Amino acid sequence: MIIGVVSDTHNFFDPELPRLLHGVHHILHAGDIGQPHIIVELEQLAPVTAVGGNTDDGGWHYHDTRILELAGRKFLVHHIVDPHAPGEALEELVARERPEVIVFGHTHKPFCERIGGILYFNPGYAGKSRFNMPRSIALLHCTENGIRAEYRGL
Repeated sequence: MIIGVVSDTHNFFDPELPRLLHGVHHILHAGDIGQPHIIVELEQLAPVTAVGGNTDDGGWHYHDTRILELAGRKFLVHHIVDPHAPGEALEELVARERPEVIVFGHTHKPFCERIGGILYFNPGYAGKSRFNMPRSIALLHCTENGIRAEYRGL
């Protein structure tokens, strides 16, 4: 199974997304979506599971956290996560749910590291270019042998 991972679109649907996400089976959006039309456009490519971020309007009713199983693995999706100091609430949720992968956004920087047996994964950001930072999305290739991350620049 191939999972597309996107974050921090900030109300911008890059015209490269359909090409870069072609063939994915599911898309995870890790917050700072912008208006709901972004999710509607992503849903034209594959089913989407999304969470809101700190810049998203509460009136759009995005979930803060989503937990789901894909490719026989449990994923937790949450916008703001510090992998090295997750905070008490997130630590309790992780202890209860025992995800294999935590997908997050917010920093606009790619991150892919196993900590305490959990893969912490940030795809970077897919919004309009800011501060000359590189933009990216990612694919997670999930097989019976494990998970392989592939970053794709925008």
